[in-house]
Amino acid sequence: MLQKVLSEKISNWQDEIHTVLEQAGEKKISDVSVNQAYGGMRGIKGLICETSAVSADKGLIIRGYPLLEITHLLPEEVFYLLLTGDLPDQAAKEDIQNQLNVHKNVPEYVWNVLSSLPDDSHPMTMLTIAIQSMQVDSEFVKKYDEGVPKKDYWKWTLEDGIRLIGALPGIAAGIYRMRFKKGDRIKPENNIDWAGNYAHMLGFEGDDFKKLMRLYLMLHCDHEGGNVSAFSSLTVSSALSSPFLSVTAGLNGLAGPLHGLANQECLKFVLEVHDHFNGAPDKKELEKFCWDRLQNGRVIPGYGHAVLRCPDPRFTAFLSFGKKHIINDNIFSIVETLYEVVPTVLKEHGKAKNPWPNVDAASGSLLYYYGLKEFNYYTVLFSISRTMGIISQMVINRAMGIPIMRPKSITTEWVKKNT
Repeated sequence: MLQKVLSEKISNWQDEIHTVLEQAGEKKISDVSVNQAYGGMRGIKGLICETSAVSADKGLIIRGYPLLEITHLLPEEVFYLLLTGDLPDQAAKEDIQNQLNVHKNVPEYVWNVLSSLPDDSHPMTMLTIAIQSMQVDSEFVKKYDEGVPKKDYWKWTLEDGIRLIGALPGIAAGIYRMRFKKGDRIKPENNIDWAGNYAHMLGFEGDDFKKLMRLYLMLHCDHEGGNVSAFSSLTVSSALSSPFLSVTAGLNGLAGPLHGLANQECLKFVLEVHDHFNGAPDKKELEKFCWDRLQNGRVIPGYGHAVLRCPDPRFTAFLSFGKKHIINDNIFSIVETLYEVVPTVLKEHGKAKNPWPNVDAASGSLLYYYGLKEFNYYTVLFSISRTMGIISQMVINRAMGIPIMRPKSITTEWVKKNT
């Protein structure tokens, strides 16, 4: 069903893009300053991403839907939305669930590869090696070698993507149990949703934790095309590398401390506050603590975002979840009080363009509350979710015939002579 829907839509999308290029192909969409060239290309409009957009005033918008309007959806429903632009009906929901379910059992060779790694390997190292090992089963590679027409590349990219996303909960859960000595791997269940099965295979059976996993894996699914993980994956994919290798490229970027490590740093800060006060401080105590920290040249983790100029709706969703499900917990209480205190402090301090919380200000505290306290595993959770967005963008790019990425670089000498 999904493949049929996409086949019909792709033809219309191709016509639309053809018209846009005919009518506006030579028009400029962005100017580039020297500061931007040296500053990580921040703010340069140079990519097309159909799956999502980040509004400075509204936050993440997925296929036209503001995030907070669709938090009730399961992650696999959001995957369908990312790919097609449509909310799935019951039949479409069951179809995508069934397709993912086919691949829930991880190939044995993946466990053989992981078992050969040092016992203290980082969970993200284990995850990316596991994904790369699945290259051997790539349908895209097989079809490419057979000479399948370019217009059909997207079909086999999607096939690989579904295979990978279907297996990811099992891989990630197995890594958790192997790396942190939680006992034997837990087999997937047959009659449970994708995120719920992940919670089960981790070893967390509580209904509230399963609800958290559904929300967590939904909220982190996509965030435009210019972030490190998406941009890296799509650059590699543009060379027609398999989805397994392309996704791995992005997840290796996600493992970097400036991209996927933020929720760990935020939680460490909250725990630092807790230890300092031997519990949850009141607003005045926390306000003084934050001022002292800023005056000592340190930042408040979890506050500020490169794009957003409003509270991150993902933070809002996590905060609402915590208020509904968590009672009398000092760690989450600190998260709540920080939200009441920090934006005002940062505004008065005057250096933060955006004093509002981002998603990382709350996510780690929820995981910690439910007993998932292995900090260096948190980026694996992020990776499972973000793979849905990366695969969706990859499928669409190949369907649209987006060529290999090759921006032009310049030297400092060129800048000196020409500016």
